[in-house]
Amino acid sequence: MKCFVTGATGVVGRPLIPALVAVGHEVVAVARGPAKAVHLRGAGAEPIDVDLFEPAAVLDATGGCDAILHLATNVPPVSKAARPSSWAMHNRLRTEATANLVAAAEANGVTRFVKESITFVYPDSGDEWITETTPPDPTMTAMAPTLEGEQRALAFADSSGRTAIVLRYGLFYGGAGNRGTDEMLRLARWRASIIAGRRDAYMSSIHADDAAAAVLAALDAFDVPTGTYNVVDDEPLHRADHLAAASSAFGLRRLHPIPAWMLRLVAGRSAASALVASQRVSNDQFRTTTGWAPAYPSAREGWAHEAARPADQEEPTRA
Repeated sequence: MKCFVTGATGVVGRPLIPALVAVGHEVVAVARGPAKAVHLRGAGAEPIDVDLFEPAAVLDATGGCDAILHLATNVPPVSKAARPSSWAMHNRLRTEATANLVAAAEANGVTRFVKESITFVYPDSGDEWITETTPPDPTMTAMAPTLEGEQRALAFADSSGRTAIVLRYGLFYGGAGNRGTDEMLRLARWRASIIAGRRDAYMSSIHADDAAAAVLAALDAFDVPTGTYNVVDDEPLHRADHLAAASSAFGLRRLHPIPAWMLRLVAGRSAASALVASQRVSNDQFRTTTGWAPAYPSAREGWAHEAARPADQEEPTRA
């Protein structure tokens, strides 16, 4: 298949592009800037510089493609994440860019649309398992653009064979070039962390390489029905256990979550609620439907792998 990929140099895109090429897909990947174009060309993709907010440009760029994989995000660094304005571009990618890509897909005869999303939309459910039937928490207004983007993507599907798949990811960790891992290690020098909430609250995460493998599974499993799927580790950990796994892997002093009240002060109640909720999310539906399984069942194995990864290593994703 010929695939058009946004977010191709991001956390998920970096391991995904060589994996797509390795199994025979032709890849056209968005690259903003010469350095990223060189990286993508080296991975076997055809780089293209296109403004995702320009409908005509998106229409031209996606011509002749069979699938669109919309993975682009613009998550601000920790130092700026408390400012609502820092999320403006991220939210536009969720909504406006998705609308443009869906319109182009419809016009160009694309048959499969895969979009990334996140499990933060779910309510605080304590120790209860969360599945795709669990409705999002309507009080988390900060997640409204995320849900709008999901609906725009799902609207692409129709009875003529067009399929739309939304992947709700857990919190990304690990992976070559992941800024989140770098920020975690930098803050760890002061025994601080980027994870907030109760020590005994569940947090569903996903290693970046496993997230990429899920995109490949969603693309290649042609009997996957349109819908929303959770893509998380097999074993969600309590926040304290997730941080303990990272601390142990990297030989750090024990890290502790940021208190929820402190996050509310700097980020506001709605945004903080999404980041501190106890979310024990199940991946059963996606595993059963596609045969995908994470190479790292929990953050314990994933963080241990990251600590052993050579600096700047690029490795293929696991199918």
